[in-house]
Formats: sequence, C-alpha cells, structure tokens
Amino acid sequence: MSETGVRGDLEWGTTPRLLRSSAERFPAREAIVDGDVTLTFPELAERADEAARAFIATGIAPGDRVAIWAPNVWEWVVAALGLQSAGAVLVPLNTRFKGPEAAFILRKSGARALVTITGFLGTDYVGLLRDAVDVEAELPALETIVLLRGQPPTGTIGWDDFLARGGDVPADVAEQQALAVEPGDLSDILFTSGTTGHPKGAMLTHGQTLRAFRDWSEVVGLREGDRYLVVNPFFHAFGYKAGWLSGLMMGATVMPHAVFDAEQVLRRIPVDRISVLPGPPTLYQTILNHPARDEYDLTSLRLSVTGAAAIPVELILRMREELTFDTIITGYGLTEACGIATMCRYDDDPETIATTSGRAIPGVEVLVVDDHSKEVPRDEPGEVVIRGYNVMSGFYDEPEETSAAIDADGWLHTGDIGVMDDRGYLRITDRSKDMFIVGGFNAYPAEIENLLLRNDAIAQVAVIGVPDERMGEVGMAFVVLRPGAETTADEIIAWSREQMANYKVPRAVEFVDELPLNASGKVLKYQLRERAGATSQN
Repeated sequence: MSETGVRGDLEWGTTPRLLRSSAERFPAREAIVDGDVTLTFPELAERADEAARAFIATGIAPGDRVAIWAPNVWEWVVAALGLQSAGAVLVPLNTRFKGPEAAFILRKSGARALVTITGFLGTDYVGLLRDAVDVEAELPALETIVLLRGQPPTGTIGWDDFLARGGDVPADVAEQQALAVEPGDLSDILFTSGTTGHPKGAMLTHGQTLRAFRDWSEVVGLREGDRYLVVNPFFHAFGYKAGWLSGLMMGATVMPHAVFDAEQVLRRIPVDRISVLPGPPTLYQTILNHPARDEYDLTSLRLSVTGAAAIPVELILRMREELTFDTIITGYGLTEACGIATMCRYDDDPETIATTSGRAIPGVEVLVVDDHSKEVPRDEPGEVVIRGYNVMSGFYDEPEETSAAIDADGWLHTGDIGVMDDRGYLRITDRSKDMFIVGGFNAYPAEIENLLLRNDAIAQVAVIGVPDERMGEVGMAFVVLRPGAETTADEIIAWSREQMANYKVPRAVEFVDELPLNASGKVLKYQLRERAGATSQN
C-alpha cells in the first residue's frame, strides 16, 4: 500500500458491499461467536439482510437515523449492518448514559427508531428513557423502539416480531436499496463522550470509514482466522470500527464481550483461544495487576493495540515483559477524525512503539501548531491538528461548533497537546484543558502519571491540577495501589521529588480503590476535580 493512501483493491466503498464481499471471501469462516450463537460470514450477511428488510418495512428510508443503545452482543452487529444496508445512519448510544443523556441524543439526531435491550445486568434502557422524558411528546421523531433481548414493554416490539415484518419486503428491493448506498453517504453519527458539556455528533461516511480501517487493519496486522475479543464498547469507534467492522473486512472472528471484568477476560483467553485483544491502557493495567493472572494460559495472545488515552510508557514495557503479545501497536485518533490519525508501523523499533503514537496514516496530514495555528518547531509542544479524508464532514446540526473545530483550511483542531519529532512521529502529552501551570511552568498530567507509574507500589494513577495560593496550581495524584503494596502519601511525594522536576511533584496524594472511567476507558478527570474541590471545602 502506498503512503499516498490510494488503494486499488478497496472495491467495497460501502458497508453493505463489504458485507457481501466478506460472505464470498470467507464462506466457511466464523464471523461472530457470542455465547451459544455462532454465525459464519454468509450467515451474518443473511441475518443483516433480514434486518434490513425489517427496517424497510418499518418505514426507515435512506438517510434516516437509527439509534442502538445496547452492550456488546451479536444482535448489535446485525442491527447495525441491517440499518446501514437499508441506507440509514447509525447513531450509537453510550451504555452508561442515563435517560436524560440518551434522550438528548435521540432528540438531537432525530432518530426514527431505537434498537435497545432490557434486563441486561438489571438495566432497563426503555424504562430509563421513559422515566426521563415523555417519549411521545418530547421525541416526536422516534416512532419505533425495538428490543434485541428481554421482554418488550408496552409500546415496543421484540426482535423476532420486528424481523417478521421484513417478510413483506421482496429480497430484490432490499438488495437494490443496499447497493444504492454511496461511499459519500453517512454511515454513522458518533457523538462525543460528553465528559464536559453536551455531546456533539460527528458525521462520518462509509467511504472514509472503510478506507481508514482497512489501513488500520493492515498496519496492526489483523488477519484472516484471528480470534478477536472485542472488549471496547460497540458505541465507540474503538469497538465498532477498529472492532467488529475491521474483523468483517479481514476475516477475523469477532467475540463480543459485554462488560469488562479482568478475571472473566483472563478466563476467556485460553478457552476461546483469543489472539487479538485491543483496549485502552486501563484494560492492560487491570490485567497486569490481577493477583491471579499467572494462573491462566495467555500464550494464544498475539496482537495488542492500545489507544483512547495517553499511553504510559511503563505500561508498554510491562506488557512486553510480563504478557505474551508478539505485537504491541500504539496509535492516536479521535471521534471527529474517524477514530484514527496516527499509528506506529511494524518496522518501528520498540522504543518508538513504547514512546510515541506513530506517524500519520496514509492520506492524512498531522501537525503540531501554536495558538496562531502556525507549526511549532519539532520537539516542541503544541496543539495537534489533522487534515485529510478521515476528518468528519462536521457536527450534526451544529454549524458554529463545526466552524470552531475545523478551520477554513480544513484543519481539525483536536485540543490535544503533542510533540512531533524529526521523523514525523507524534507523542501525545495531554489534553490542553488538563494542563495546569505551577509557578509559571506548564505541567502535563500524562507526563507526571508516566513517571509515577515507575513506582513499584502504584498500579494506576491520575493527576489533576488543584488551586494553590502560592503557586497558582499544584498537582494532586489519585493513586490505586498494586495488590499487596503498602505506602503512604508522604512516601510517594518523597519518591517523586527524586524522580521528577519539583514543579511536577504532586503536593497531595489520595488513595482510591478505582479511578472513575467512562465506558471507553478514559479517566473522568472532571469527577476527580469535583472530588478534590469538595475535599478542600470540608
């Protein structure tokens, strides 16, 4: 593949065409294994076609938005492929949303249908929604609620009954509608995580998604026959596009995992012969520090890809030394850029993979700029900006927000702080909003966290800036200890003074059992700031 990003073999163009191609290319391969349900690639295509006919029968037209609010289960994939084959636009909802948060996105997107679930881990998503809003009055566009699993409440329809509607739609009609989808049509609207303010929906097309994740799959080395445990949530690009969609492209068997639990994952690896296990840094930290890790045979593991947060260098080193991965790839991306912007490569040396997020993917430009959008010298920090085919067409129904994010020259301003070396390799240091200033010095929490992780007693750590009368702001560390480790706040602070510049040293340490995370594995630092603020007032 050339570095221009021009491909001669990416003939699919759209997800519906990819689905048909995969059924032909991998006729005997297992596409999805979820509990006692196994679907080959042809069977997956058949199920998706059945779902597409049901959506058409329900009145879903090309361009309509359909939301999915459910954990990682095989029906999620079938529903997504079905609605996209009908020409509709997928709107995934975060499974940790409460009713008002889900209602906001359903209202904002104008979703005509919601595909969801009830009874999963005691959660009734329909009940959450109905408790929050008068659905009929406040969500007038929402005409149909489909239940993938669970007893359908009044006013909803079960999955089997929904699929039965498709019997009235001729197969050739569904086929024509699927093949009429164009590469430039929207495939999905992915709403940002919403850790601050209201979520905004990034509009992304079939063509850019397939191009980006074909490149992703080839760079990481995902291949036919791999057994891919998808722990990353399907509502996020990491679990959806780098997850089941990439498996569909490359002929890998996707195994959905609904809720991350370290012991369950450790148990599944030898039983299901898992070879591919991507995830955010917190996933590997949890596995590495699990007291029973050595009791499980992890030798089937081959490929690790991590992202979704700043990558601690010490974590990569521990993964190499203590786990069995042949390949560890790091990368960087964000929802507004199709989830991918830079990646390491196969021939990169271990230090590069451990300390950078790689270089721009083919066909994409990445720069580090100052406050005036001028490129800064190499090895100096600045804001990361991205331009290329992977950049969203905009935020849905948010022209002002779109203009603020994408400048007149087409550069997407990420709000991430990074440093680029002479080779064009990027190192993400932090979110610009997370940086704090200690006595005139810029302090980047991710850098401090990486240093703290060298302490043998620390399993996980998150650093924030807190107000200080003398210095303006100082660092505060929230620490999760390794099993069996014992230390004190004073000891960690004293150790830090020996390991890092004084302005970086946390002035306060609080021990916690776990860090607050969103479903993508990112630490919710605003919650830590609230906690620190409440503590200071007491």
